[in-house]
Amino acid sequence: MKVRDIGLLSLIILPLAGCASVVNGTTENVAVTTPPAEGAKCVLKSSEGTYYVTTPGNATVHKTKNDLNVECDKDGFQHASLKVPAKFGAMTLGNVLAGGVIGVGVDAATGANYSYPTAISVPMTATDPAQQPAPAATPSAPATVSSAAPVAKPAS
Repeated sequence: MKVRDIGLLSLIILPLAGCASVVNGTTENVAVTTPPAEGAKCVLKSSEGTYYVTTPGNATVHKTKNDLNVECDKDGFQHASLKVPAKFGAMTLGNVLAGGVIGVGVDAATGANYSYPTAISVPMTATDPAQQPAPAATPSAPATVSSAAPVAKPAS
């Protein structure tokens, strides 16, 4: 193979070397809920940016190895916050075989080798206990009561 052919082949393969980048992308969609409150305003922050969502809702966030901090507010409820850790993706391990060091480097640089949960729940507490919904009743087993009188044994 000529040097020029190798160079051309490298230019074609190099962008595909980041396996997780190509397969999973560098952004992901997360759904945010704030039980029992709906309509809470939430701010999601990471080292890659700040994202806004009204619950229940979705936000497209950039992947990174850093945590995603979620802060939610709604009138009548206490401020709520949650730190969502980034999870390392196994796709990067496949890069060692498919893309080598370059592929691992591309995924690490773009954050594609990490992900967040697809659903994030940030529980909120009402400031007035009367606004807090009652916990769901758990059905209890019916009590068994015997209406039969004890049977007396005949005397022998």
